[in-house]
Amino acid sequence: MAIKRILIANRGEIALRVHRAAQEMGIETVAVHSTADADAMHVRLADHSVCIGPPSATDSYLNIAAIISAAEISGADAIHPGYGFLSENARFAEIVEAHDIAWIGPKPEHIRTMGDKVEAKRTAGALGLPLVPGSDGAVESAEEALKLAEEIGYPVLVKAASGGGGRGMKVVKNAEELPSQMSAARSEAKSAFGDDTVYIEKYLGNPRHIEFQVFGDGNGNAIHLGERDCSLQRRHQKVLEEAPSPVISAEERERMGEICSKAMADMGYRGAGTIEFLWENGEFYFIEMNTRLQVEHPVTEAITGLDLVREQIRIAEGKPLSVAQEDLRFTGHAIECRINAEDPFTFAPSPGEVTSYHAAGGMHVRVDSGIYASYRIPPYYDSMIAKLIVYGRTREGCIMRLRRALEEMVIEGVKTSIPLHEELVRQEDFLSGDYSIKWLEEWLAQRDV
Repeated sequence: MAIKRILIANRGEIALRVHRAAQEMGIETVAVHSTADADAMHVRLADHSVCIGPPSATDSYLNIAAIISAAEISGADAIHPGYGFLSENARFAEIVEAHDIAWIGPKPEHIRTMGDKVEAKRTAGALGLPLVPGSDGAVESAEEALKLAEEIGYPVLVKAASGGGGRGMKVVKNAEELPSQMSAARSEAKSAFGDDTVYIEKYLGNPRHIEFQVFGDGNGNAIHLGERDCSLQRRHQKVLEEAPSPVISAEERERMGEICSKAMADMGYRGAGTIEFLWENGEFYFIEMNTRLQVEHPVTEAITGLDLVREQIRIAEGKPLSVAQEDLRFTGHAIECRINAEDPFTFAPSPGEVTSYHAAGGMHVRVDSGIYASYRIPPYYDSMIAKLIVYGRTREGCIMRLRRALEEMVIEGVKTSIPLHEELVRQEDFLSGDYSIKWLEEWLAQRDV
């Protein structure tokens, strides 16, 4: 089928990103928005717009009935969910397809499988992906947990089967702590996700966060687009991403990429996905799979030259992958800085009016953002307001270009994380590529002393 009109079930920079890809393909767009986003850039630029509710995400961007109604009213024949909100909601995907609307995303059953961390781990193991040593499934009792932890070796990690963002996650250093920490993890998971199921796995001391971008056509064909290094994190939230990783060799990339693409082919996976690993001492350990487009997808686009959103749309139309694995080339280096409306070092949110705005420019500099001068950043949603993506032939050249771009970027009227990034890209450990998922929080703690 040829898609003619896409409803974008999201907001902010990702809604604008999808709009641009659709327009370049000759496809009309429908922007849905809350009352707080009536003046958003994606609403201004879309061919059609529909207000779906008040500011609260629960009453608007998470309101399935309102979004389906908007699709029917506007005559949309496809829905792109972006990331966040309903992008990994299997029930939403099923409802979309039940209304004869094309779902620009993976098959609902794959979203459901990978959304349950216990089932995802079981499936990943069956598909040949390397796993962190741990429980085969949910752990029901403290006795079972103690026995398992003894076999794995401390420290261990108790994790919620549903959700993410560090909630329902506890590091346990010894047997004495395990029962109470397990109970705390259960309680936190129940409160946050309505599900107190937990599992246990080996806690890795100083790993990196490495993820592989994959694409499948839903008919048993799949490719990988290389890896991204997302190790610079604060409270499990990514701050800066780069591709390729400074520590992964071409041989490792090829080996793990083949494992990932074969797993997706065997699964019959459709569309974009990201397989996330912890990497330590040359070993990869599967942690989860995100069945959607990632925030950091532009760095992959930069080193491959492939438009990932266009590819998503093509696959949703039933077309084959536009490129074969042997034709893909990974060239140069790309880095993305997530720019948030928040204090750069206390991380307190800073919504409000953008009084002045100037996007960085120049060769191989990309800014994905929906803000503009006089735009009022609402306090109801995620604080990310822009992504600065820079490409260079070498990592060193990319960093130098990034420094210049950060100095050029102007966002006034609110506090932003730009000063944090300006400091980060001058740190010796970052320059050498010698950092782990713990590095940023440790550096921030030392900086505050």
